[in-house]
Amino acid sequence: VQLQASGGGLVQAGDSRRLSCAASGRTFRTVGWFRQAPGLEREFVATISGNGGRTYYADSVKGRFTISRDNARNTVYLQMNSLKPDDTAVYYCAVARGDAYYYYTSPTEYDYWGQGTQVTVSS
Repeated sequence: VQLQASGGGLVQAGDSRRLSCAASGRTFRTVGWFRQAPGLEREFVATISGNGGRTYYADSVKGRFTISRDNARNTVYLQMNSLKPDDTAVYYCAVARGDAYYYYTSPTEYDYWGQGTQVTVSS
């Protein structure tokens, strides 16, 4: 599975942005979004189960970000609203190896990673 993350860019605080993660082939596995800011470890952002029925968010983005998927298009989205400067990071999508019924928050649960897309939020 190859993943292509896109949609990043420079935005102002309070703006919205939608990231996309397109898979090279059909994947009905759990997908997660992670982010990494300079000098910091990669952190969990959001995850969605294989059929989209289960989602989970980091506390820092809960209520502002929404993860969704369109399996017919092999694409997972991350809608980001009310962006803050602290959201500045490279955002990565990844596909988990485990049971697609569940969601996973640890990067070690994910096998395939996209190349990342930069999101910069100015104050």
